[in-house]
Amino acid sequence: MNILGISGSIREKSHNTALLKAAQELKPDDMEIEIYSIGDLPLYNGDLEKNGFPDNVQKFKDKVSGSDGLLIASPEYNYSFTGILKNAIDWASRPPSEGLLKKKPFALMGVSGGMSGTIRSQMHFRQIAAHLDMTALNKPEVYIPFGGKKFDEHGNLTDEATRENLQKFLEAFSKLIYSVSEETQAAIN
Repeated sequence: MNILGISGSIREKSHNTALLKAAQELKPDDMEIEIYSIGDLPLYNGDLEKNGFPDNVQKFKDKVSGSDGLLIASPEYNYSFTGILKNAIDWASRPPSEGLLKKKPFALMGVSGGMSGTIRSQMHFRQIAAHLDMTALNKPEVYIPFGGKKFDEHGNLTDEATRENLQKFLEAFSKLIYSVSEETQAAIN
């Protein structure tokens, strides 16, 4: 299965991007994770949409469409997820009639410098995902507090308990994707 990994942080040494790289290492054998940078997407603008999607937006939409699920790692800014991630979701949701995100399986995870571990960020994202009728992995959860203590200076996830939790999380995500795929096939037949 093909998973599109999206980091809600475009910082060069982002712990959330490092978390996606750890997911590539710990993924189940049946899963491939491509990390895709959303940093070059223009701010959503309906005028741009009217004139046809910019090439980088269309490429992103094609990646979302071709994926079996979205693996999203995002920090928490001001009790929410990042503007760059919201912008990417806004582009992927256009036009609404296309329904690109409808029933799309997604799994949220995040690293923060403080003790909340991105709980509020993930809850806020779920509100938007519910409106878009996306399919969420609800359990297990990956909220990583005090990220600076869980990654080394090279961005490697070194905390063994967190690595084990991430591995279980990815296995559960794989099962969710298979169940969504089976439901879709049953509905078609």
